[in-house]
Amino acid sequence: MKADECRRRADEAQQALDAMFWNDAIRMYNIATPCPDGKCNTIFHYWWMAHAVENLTDAFERTGDPLYEQRLRQIYDGLLERNGGTWINELYDDMEWMAIAWLRAYQATGDERYKAAVLELWADIRGGWNDHCGGGIAWRKSQPDYKNTPANAPAAILAARLYRAFGRESDLEWALRIHEWQLRHLVDPESGFVWDGMNRLGDGAIDKDWKFTYCQGVFIGAALELYRMTGVEAYRDQALRTAAAAKAVLASPEGVLPPEGGGDGGLFKGIFVRYLALLAAEAAATGEAAPWIGLLETNAESLWRRGRLDGDRPLFGERWDAPAGYPVELSTQLSGVMLLEAMTRIA
Repeated sequence: MKADECRRRADEAQQALDAMFWNDAIRMYNIATPCPDGKCNTIFHYWWMAHAVENLTDAFERTGDPLYEQRLRQIYDGLLERNGGTWINELYDDMEWMAIAWLRAYQATGDERYKAAVLELWADIRGGWNDHCGGGIAWRKSQPDYKNTPANAPAAILAARLYRAFGRESDLEWALRIHEWQLRHLVDPESGFVWDGMNRLGDGAIDKDWKFTYCQGVFIGAALELYRMTGVEAYRDQALRTAAAAKAVLASPEGVLPPEGGGDGGLFKGIFVRYLALLAAEAAATGEAAPWIGLLETNAESLWRRGRLDGDRPLFGERWDAPAGYPVELSTQLSGVMLLEAMTRIA
């Protein structure tokens, strides 16, 4: 796909996100469209807004358009107010996503408030590590013995990026420690496919039947970050192996990623393609990018040609091979935008 076409599609999708979801009254996005007078906002989806911050950063880095920098400032204020003047909450995975997002925004804009948010979050996230299940970060504060991929692989990504940004050896040590726990407990040693979690019901069982694109994406991201930080080829090989397992297990015969529901599940594919695109860019140096670029292109073409609302407006639902219907959730819209922004980085 040509680079200019990728940029055009990403621009149209970002513009639709802004026009159809942004709410000046709350300085955040509505969680669905249509949403007359903001009445749809019955739930505060903290972690959805973290991915909205990342999408804004994608657009600002790519275009330099001051609108996106303005939206970052606005959503910072809106989120902080809505969360009671702090960035801390009950769920460690949610806080990790918020920290990853504000770290990227800080690096793109230099706004010191964003850096402060990241450091506040990271200090709290580290407290989620405990000895239940042999280590790992808990999913939530009220359930310290439940450990899962969503709370650990993003933490490894965050710690590695903090090391790259600020050079603190302790952050790299955390990244290595978290990733090693994840690899030992929640990755199939035979295939590289990533399991969701363990001990959710207090019985020590691993949720091997929960097969999500999300888990594959964050493990790919963590392994790739560690490869970049250490140069150890084993980490890169882990990322490539998991990508192959994800494609084999989850993609349709034509290569389209599966619907994983609305709500939180609407974000899963977007997370996967974000980190798969980073892997594809890294693998290009050794000529191993073709399968992953092909998978991304297949999904981007399917989304654009078959997945837009009424086949025209760039609003996206949980399927990338069939048009959305109203109401469109923010989570699924963000995932579609993530895919189209990812294409601009590999075209």
